Amino acid sequence: MRMITIAAGVAATVLTAACGTTEAEKAPVAATPATVQIGPENVVSVEQGTIVVGPTLSGELRPQREAKIRAELGGSMLEVRVDEGQNVMRGALLGRIETRTLDDARQSASSAVRNAENQLAVARREVERTETLVNAGAIAARDLDLAKSQVSAVEAQLADAKARLASAERQLGDAVIRAPIGGIVSKKSVNVGDVVSNGTELFTVIDPSSMRLEAAVPSENLSQLKLGAPVEFTVRGYDQTFAGRIERIAPQADATTRQVPIFVAIPNVGGRLVAGLFAEGRVVAYPGSLLTVASERTARIERMLVNERDEVRRGQLLAQLDDYHSYLWRYYKKLAKDRPERMDPGV
Repeated sequence: MRMITIAAGVAATVLTAACGTTEAEKAPVAATPATVQIGPENVVSVEQGTIVVGPTLSGELRPQREAKIRAELGGSMLEVRVDEGQNVMRGALLGRIETRTLDDARQSASSAVRNAENQLAVARREVERTETLVNAGAIAARDLDLAKSQVSAVEAQLADAKARLASAERQLGDAVIRAPIGGIVSKKSVNVGDVVSNGTELFTVIDPSSMRLEAAVPSENLSQLKLGAPVEFTVRGYDQTFAGRIERIAPQADATTRQVPIFVAIPNVGGRLVAGLFAEGRVVAYPGSLLTVASERTARIERMLVNERDEVRRGQLLAQLDDYHSYLWRYYKKLAKDRPERMDPGV
């Protein structure tokens, strides 16, 4: 930051009459330079600043990874192991559904498998005896064909019993509810004793290590969007600016608002950001640095030189300020060029 100091110097030469003067009296007398006092309202400071230009956006924070866990069978909740806000590892037990009926179905299927296996063993031994008798000419070949068809029938019964057993065991496995991802339980929809049906939502687990901003940008700014472009935004409830990058751009605009949805990846180190909050920001399309002039006075715009949505070129004058701030702007341009330490009157 540089302070503008204005100093004025005054020079005077004193002349005396020619007659009756000494050499000392003829010498010029230098006056003491006068100091001009500058009020604080006439002092401005120049600082280095940053300007960000790009389309604005607004949207909601969502977790990058989220799992909604639903019941895959009906029954009463026998056990609930977790609460909202609790950390869980992948595969951790969340709850258990009552399996009394499924236990009976598995036992029945297991008995059917054992019975079919015994019948198959008997049918195969019968095929061996019949084949021996056919070779000896004691019985007709037709009897061997019947024995073999019996083996095929029993094999089909065994396969069906095994399928029913596998289904019962799979359903028993579905009764044990485990976390598909590691993270935090953000929602618990059931308690012990609740009766659930197939498809009922039970728990929601999110991974807070990474978030995404689901936002929308006006379609007229679509040309300024590209994958990987930086995004700066603020979130309600936080006193800082966050950054991310465009990860995906929707191929279709919203039919109602005509805005284009975009998805911004956000590294959520430490899990500080909370899902579901509203965010506002801007796509950083043209970042740059500039010098800013801070004045105690309020600038007054005398005349606007452009209208909304007008196309402008670089360096074009956009507005005319009052005389005081026009002077500051002219001096600001000089300062940005050669940055003098002092400025004498008349510059």
